[in-house]
Amino acid sequence: MTHSSAGLLEGHGAESTQLATLAIHAGQRPDPVHGAVMQPIVLSSTFAQPEPGKPLRYDYSRSGNPTREALESCLAALEGGKFGFAFASGCAAATTLLHTLKPGDHVVCGDDVYGGTYRLFTKVLEPLGIQTSFVDLRSADAFRDALRPSTRLVWLETPTNPMLRLADVAAVASLAKSRQLLSVVDNTFASPILQSPLRLGADVVLHSTTKYVNGHSDVVAGALACARQDEFWDKIVAYRRQFGTILGPFEAFLLIRGMRTLDLRVRAACASAQNLAARLQSHPMIAKVLYPGLADHPGHALAARQMQGGFGGMLSALTKGGDRAAIGTAASVTLWKRATSLGGVESLIEHRASIEGADSPCPPNLLRLSVGIEDPDDLYSDLSQALATAGIG
Repeated sequence: MTHSSAGLLEGHGAESTQLATLAIHAGQRPDPVHGAVMQPIVLSSTFAQPEPGKPLRYDYSRSGNPTREALESCLAALEGGKFGFAFASGCAAATTLLHTLKPGDHVVCGDDVYGGTYRLFTKVLEPLGIQTSFVDLRSADAFRDALRPSTRLVWLETPTNPMLRLADVAAVASLAKSRQLLSVVDNTFASPILQSPLRLGADVVLHSTTKYVNGHSDVVAGALACARQDEFWDKIVAYRRQFGTILGPFEAFLLIRGMRTLDLRVRAACASAQNLAARLQSHPMIAKVLYPGLADHPGHALAARQMQGGFGGMLSALTKGGDRAAIGTAASVTLWKRATSLGGVESLIEHRASIEGADSPCPPNLLRLSVGIEDPDDLYSDLSQALATAGIG
């Protein structure tokens, strides 16, 4: 069962409604029995049929569930897509999508992507006979040079994790379409509030909805949104049902609840991240700040054109003093939480190379910061004392 964004707001078209409003209302209607304004949690695994073999809208929760459907419809509306599907995790969404490929197929992927995505391509798909070329998708020439007759799909993140690089979604999607390739954009860092890849021409958007969409670090989930229903999308629908990579109704309810403040949270995080990036840029103990909102960022002009309302809540900082200084800083914070993940209301710091392991391509002096919604003065004060404690001044 696919869940469309059409007709989600009585008397209002989704295309003409602002994102802050869609995040609260799209896909949700008052309970017709009790009038509850919050989407009910329907935990039933199966649904009664009025006649044998003739179910109503739902028959079994692996195929469809009303709580999950409300979430999926809302996500589709936010992304400007026609259909949405929720999964048990971002990795489950990616795995299901990529299983539409077959042995001998080839993928072009950005060379700075989430480590779990990289491992999915290299550790899972490669042994199945699906090859991947990792290239800098900021360069159209690099993209073209990587193409093969067997290329079926291009995968990109923008901004990237953790180097905060920007790729031109419209340009990549246009080139992909000219070669009859599918384009998939991981929109986790930007969230639907800041970036709309489908409106820029991409075919599919992926989210780890664990992150900004939920925003409270208490759900693991993922999602896909698609601009149209076609053979490719029908495969995803069928594969998710067969793989069982579904999201449970309680987790779907928590995501619906979290999305009601998505616009407010993302914009608050953007404002604080911009503040911190500017202050850290001039800090004597920081070698470089990677943040698209800074005028000297190589992708700043593209970000200003491609993103709306802010440059995101994620930034990376390169410390002076190498990995010792970076690790020492992360060890000395008191307000920031030393934890992986991102997009929650609380601010997180991590030494990315330590998280990724010995073969990490991440600079050893890089700290990845997920800026939450605390007061930015408090966040900066804690970072400053941690930098000083690290002894790199």
